[in-house]
Amino acid sequence: MSNTNAPDLKAMYRTLVKDHFPDELTLTLGETTLRYARRSWNIGGETRGLRYGENPDQPAALYALKEGRLTIDGREWRGPGGIVSCLTEAQMIQSGKHPGKTNLTDVDNGVNILQYLAKRPAAVILKHNNPCGAAWSDLGLCDALEKAYRCDRIAAFGGAVVVNRPLDMPTAELIASSYFEVVAAPAFEAGTVERLASRKNLRVFELPQLASLEKLAGTPFLDIKSLADGGLVLQQSFVNRIRTPEDFLPAQVTTKEGVTLTARKPNAQEMEDLLFAWAVESGVTSNSVIFARNGATVAIGTGEQDRVGCVELATFKAYTKHADLLTFDRFQCSLYQLKQKALNDKEAAASLAAIEEETKAACGGLKGSVLVSDGFFPFRDGVDACMAQGVTAIAQPGGSIRDDEVIAAVNEATPQVAMVFTGQRSFKH
Repeated sequence: MSNTNAPDLKAMYRTLVKDHFPDELTLTLGETTLRYARRSWNIGGETRGLRYGENPDQPAALYALKEGRLTIDGREWRGPGGIVSCLTEAQMIQSGKHPGKTNLTDVDNGVNILQYLAKRPAAVILKHNNPCGAAWSDLGLCDALEKAYRCDRIAAFGGAVVVNRPLDMPTAELIASSYFEVVAAPAFEAGTVERLASRKNLRVFELPQLASLEKLAGTPFLDIKSLADGGLVLQQSFVNRIRTPEDFLPAQVTTKEGVTLTARKPNAQEMEDLLFAWAVESGVTSNSVIFARNGATVAIGTGEQDRVGCVELATFKAYTKHADLLTFDRFQCSLYQLKQKALNDKEAAASLAAIEEETKAACGGLKGSVLVSDGFFPFRDGVDACMAQGVTAIAQPGGSIRDDEVIAAVNEATPQVAMVFTGQRSFKH
């Protein structure tokens, strides 16, 4: 029996939550005063701020820095003239469903990642403020986005696409063929906006600064974390020190017995993939690892409490997503749908068995990939776990009391696995 008085649960996702935050926010740090302006837009003839915060029952407001520039220890931090926080009505080419906090923070983390990938056309797909796929390519933007999408087409559903080159028609066609919540690009070539308009709820943002993100890469910003007791933690934002292959450090350590252990140096292709993966790592929630190959992520393990668990999670995801991709390419259905069909269909069961065997042989697509880790390996178990999947090179911060065991592990592998140190940790919480 239906309940005619039952609430419309879908309505909460469509409803704009009224907020009562002030129009201005002032933050004074020593002798410096930072002034922020609350952002709102005229959409559909109405003045609106954020739709809501992380959840529909959380009022939220967006503020942009309008005055003041912080300098600490002689280093100047980012000032007024933001990208996402300064989004205008004109840049909302298509507002779709009015944007909420998560839509903008996903785009912002895309900016955070792409600032280190400026030298090639690059694309990142984000979901819940983590990348589910990222790639860069000399073949162009569409190739980069397709590789990012194929890393994890399941997680990409309903995600945000952020790119660092003008959106061309092949890329627009790829976006329009799937379901995304947001697309942000520095510009849109002729006809692309009209193509994207077929997705009426898609939010389309034109952010010109996405084409020149390298200007931001070395300048920190004020990173504020609010505590549950109302307190604040202020920190300098993470600044990636690995910009070129030469910035990596040799994986080398001298044991207590006076023996110096040195890992194999990565070859040119491995270095390039490690450089790419470390750039993406700056936008992944810790603990995390990234498998990458040929300028694209293959699997991302994120948000785990133990290092080897990150590797195991990423490996499990890789096998599942690889099998799903094979299934989709061959039968235009998901792995789950094929498994359901296989319960009562011998032909489907045979197809499923073949895909599972092929996935196992390819190690879920991880064979021949490289791996980066945002923190050092406290034990060699995490290294052994990723080498078992055919990884050829590893980059990690170094500094563990067991670095000798970790280097010994890669040196014992056949063929020998390369390793370098980053000399910095890339935690993100």
